[in-house]
Amino acid sequence: MLVDRFGRVITYIRVSVTDRCNLRCLYCMPEEGMPWFAGPDLLNFDEIARVLAVGARLGLRKIRITGGEPLVRPGVPELAARLAALPGVTALAMTTNGVLLAPHVEELYRAGVCSLNISLDTLQPARFMQMTRRDLFARVWEGIEKAAGLPFPKVKINVVLARGVNDDEILDFARLTRTHAFEVRFIEPMPFGPTAAWQEGRVVPAAEILDRIAREEEIAELDIPQDTRGPARLYRLRGARGMVGLISPVSREFCQLCNRIRLTADGKLRGCLMADGELDFRAALRNGAGEPEIEGLFLEAMARKPERHYINEEDFVVPGRGMSQIGG
Repeated sequence: MLVDRFGRVITYIRVSVTDRCNLRCLYCMPEEGMPWFAGPDLLNFDEIARVLAVGARLGLRKIRITGGEPLVRPGVPELAARLAALPGVTALAMTTNGVLLAPHVEELYRAGVCSLNISLDTLQPARFMQMTRRDLFARVWEGIEKAAGLPFPKVKINVVLARGVNDDEILDFARLTRTHAFEVRFIEPMPFGPTAAWQEGRVVPAAEILDRIAREEEIAELDIPQDTRGPARLYRLRGARGMVGLISPVSREFCQLCNRIRLTADGKLRGCLMADGELDFRAALRNGAGEPEIEGLFLEAMARKPERHYINEEDFVVPGRGMSQIGG
């Protein structure tokens, strides 16, 4: 069992397979992109599977594949099948921007992916072009519709709200749950790397989002255990098929409930999204580390995992890596 020094049991790992992305979202990266990891810098799939096999033996039960955009890396569905088959793993999920989802979604389902989080910050094609700098809304929506037609236990739509940018679509997204069995999740933006300044002052607190929905719709909170709903507080519009989720890392932190760690595409293990302390699994693997050494790194990560993210403290330091370099 993996337990950190604050008594939190760690059962969930987010695994980035690439820092590259086919969108250029305003809150994530500049138009020209980022200094990408070179191919040899990335963990190969054998290395990822080896690390996670040890992690699963130590108590990791849920794996989420992330990027950048994970589907820009060839062979990810095959990796998904390998990870889903690891002894001890009970849930395999993926976060994607949906651009490449339609051609791969059936293969992902067959591979064992049980939950898809699809990032979509606007329902307006013209605004999608403005926010992502790419005219690809139709391809994303095609992927969402194909996912909705398959028996995934969970399909979630992740909406990063930014004041004055897309917060006028709160009701449109909430009402999407009337006709679709999605969980539409509103997420407060967090400060990262080169886009941190853009995000300043744009947070729409979860309480305000709920208030704006409740002015127009009858909405009630659902009594769902935290271990099944994750960090989101869940609500349902009256008569809706799906749910509305509110994730508030800035205005109402949930660090005390954190059960996750992160493995970056270049093989660094992070105990917290917002803290730069990392352990180098890639170097250990390529220097001949055996299972005891890999296990030792996981245990060291438990000793280093911070209590919380400190975003709202005066001395908070924005992470040196961008979100795409950590894994969304």
